[in-house]
Amino acid sequence: MAYIHFSMTSSATLDLASVEPARRPAATGAVRAWLHVIALMIVAMVVVGGATRLTESGLSITEWKPIHGVIPPLNEAEWQEEFAKYQQIPEYQVINKGMSLEAFKGIFWWEWAHRLLGRLIGVVFFVPFVFFLATGRIEPKLRVPLAALFVLGGLQGAIGWWMVASGLSERTDVSQYRLAIHLTFACVILAYTVWIARGLGSFRLPRAAPAIRTVAALLVGLVFLQIFLGGLVAGLNAGMTFNTWPLMDGTIVPSGLYIQEPAWRNLFENVATVQFNHRMIAYLLFAVALLHALQARGTGHGRFAALIAAAVTLQAAIGIATLLLVVPLDVALTHQLGAVAVLWLAVAHLRRARGAPTVTGTSAAA
Repeated sequence: MAYIHFSMTSSATLDLASVEPARRPAATGAVRAWLHVIALMIVAMVVVGGATRLTESGLSITEWKPIHGVIPPLNEAEWQEEFAKYQQIPEYQVINKGMSLEAFKGIFWWEWAHRLLGRLIGVVFFVPFVFFLATGRIEPKLRVPLAALFVLGGLQGAIGWWMVASGLSERTDVSQYRLAIHLTFACVILAYTVWIARGLGSFRLPRAAPAIRTVAALLVGLVFLQIFLGGLVAGLNAGMTFNTWPLMDGTIVPSGLYIQEPAWRNLFENVATVQFNHRMIAYLLFAVALLHALQARGTGHGRFAALIAAAVTLQAAIGIATLLLVVPLDVALTHQLGAVAVLWLAVAHLRRARGAPTVTGTSAAA
């Protein structure tokens, strides 16, 4: 991932005399709007990916065809051919033996939609990027970060196939390690997109005090950690177990958290440990968000900090409902949407806390 340099620019850097005064703000606004569209599409991608996992659809397409794969089966013969490929993998042979063609179509369309959306994001990024670049609407120092963003998107596609491949030969599902990495990397791309877009503001905000900036960064880190743990929970179907709250197996700290050897495996492979850790980080994130809202009161960043605290509180409530209701699709997808919404807010807040430039893209990322 490209290195992001955070610094307050000098007044000389912010001098707009060397650029076209009318064109510069309009171009900056267009680039910012485009990046926000990309960010929203990534959010949709994460939610559809969650639906793919929850409906056990991720292994329904057993080949990676970045170009040809855009076209789904168009007739009965092509559907039978696609179904025959699925029938060769362990998931069908062990879990879905005897599945009808109609049932297969149901899981196929989820995975196909997920891959199609990924391709659309690539097109919606690449075509405007080339246009903006060719017409001089992208600041020189912003070109490399944006190109890096495109490369990260391509890498995410490769990681997605790496994840799917883990479930095609020996396992009946994908590796929880790879699923968590795939989800977290999508969120890295989202955060980087939001960071760059927020750096293209046409306003100046006061740089927050060091303590506020530190806690704002801590919030972002905790959200990323919680999302990664959520990926492990999804990969292990850990949300289907211990469906009580606030107690877990009748106690705050359940037994059996470290029964596997070596001990580190429990962090990634023990269903009880993975769910317990997800709960504990949720409590920590909730506490830090509330304390940060109090910390930032009376400053220019207080309202945004309060918004994040409210979002984290709502997300915690949705998470509890997801657990108690044993992961219904609609509630679980709302929980996943809430996770990326909290990340978006936390990244935007950190960008504000570090100080936003005035009508320029040169210091957004370099």
